[in-house]
Amino acid sequence: MSSSIALLVTGASTGLLAGGASCAAVQGGLLAGAVTRRQSSPSGPATAEARPPSGAAARHPAPADAKPLAPVAAFLAGKLLSHTLLGALLGVFGNALQPSPRARAVMMLIAAAIMLLFALDLFGVKGVSRLVPRPPASFGRVLRRSAKTDSVATPALIGFATVLVPCGVTLSMELIAVTSGSPVAGAAVMAGFVIGTAPLFGALGYLFRRTSRALSGRLAVLTGVVVLGVSVWTVGSALQAGGWASFDLGGSTAAEAAPAGGEQQGSAVTGGKATADGPVSVDASGKQTVTLTVTDFYVPTKFTAKAGVPTTLVLRGKDSGGCARAFTIPELGVEEIVKRDGDTKVDLGTRKAGTLRFSCAMGMQTGTITFQ
Repeated sequence: MSSSIALLVTGASTGLLAGGASCAAVQGGLLAGAVTRRQSSPSGPATAEARPPSGAAARHPAPADAKPLAPVAAFLAGKLLSHTLLGALLGVFGNALQPSPRARAVMMLIAAAIMLLFALDLFGVKGVSRLVPRPPASFGRVLRRSAKTDSVATPALIGFATVLVPCGVTLSMELIAVTSGSPVAGAAVMAGFVIGTAPLFGALGYLFRRTSRALSGRLAVLTGVVVLGVSVWTVGSALQAGGWASFDLGGSTAAEAAPAGGEQQGSAVTGGKATADGPVSVDASGKQTVTLTVTDFYVPTKFTAKAGVPTTLVLRGKDSGGCARAFTIPELGVEEIVKRDGDTKVDLGTRKAGTLRFSCAMGMQTGTITFQ
């Protein structure tokens, strides 16, 4: 349950920081239609009865200004329901058929490419629009026609249908739901994502009501910048998640993580005596143990170990959480969910000289073990 809460927070923070702008570009038009249609006055010439009342009645008008926010709430409620159900289904799928670390990294690269197309389209680059994934034209026409009705249920249905029109960042959230391996965790990350986008959608619901046409052009450019940044970030995460690159320039070394007064693995490499308390140690039988502490991060992130020695990696959970719990070694196809508190052992076999990269499932936390 605690991991589901962590994923809920992850989804909410992603939706708040990046997903809101991305989804507003794709779904904002439908939201604007659901809001502004309640602004329209009945057709026909204006009459004296239609004029605003004066006096006390003018000081206490009917709460008409609150009405445009009602479809926003209905829209988001429908969206929350559909995305939560989708997250649960993706969690079930991921539990039954977990993709390998590198297959997941390829999926992330595809998602990044799609987000790049979205960004270029928002910048108005010619020829890109035909490459951007879009719903069928008939689907869009049906939604626009539905948006002209006065029922509060209509924006809820439109919001529910947005699951069929995912924005760029949603693809990454769906991927996390797949890799969560749990319907509860999958539902949590998708629900959190929608909740995170809610503040921006609420604000847009109010702004679209007044100046939607003036806002839309500026929003497209701003959203393009955000989506482009998220696309670049996703590419970097994918390269790390696949074990093809590591951008951890300031990580801690095993020497820094070693306990005070104890010798670290450097002595084992040179044939000296190693301590069992250090991050890397060799016992009397010649078996090597590499200990990685997992909290919300990996400590240390850089190890130096001895090649040609049977090696066991110990993942020592200490109130572990977030992406760090989903530990992977892409080169070996290793995937482990680290215990929140306790040890998880991974047999690395007898390694040749070289570098072995590890990361969390999303490539946000990385590290290396250099065998020499």
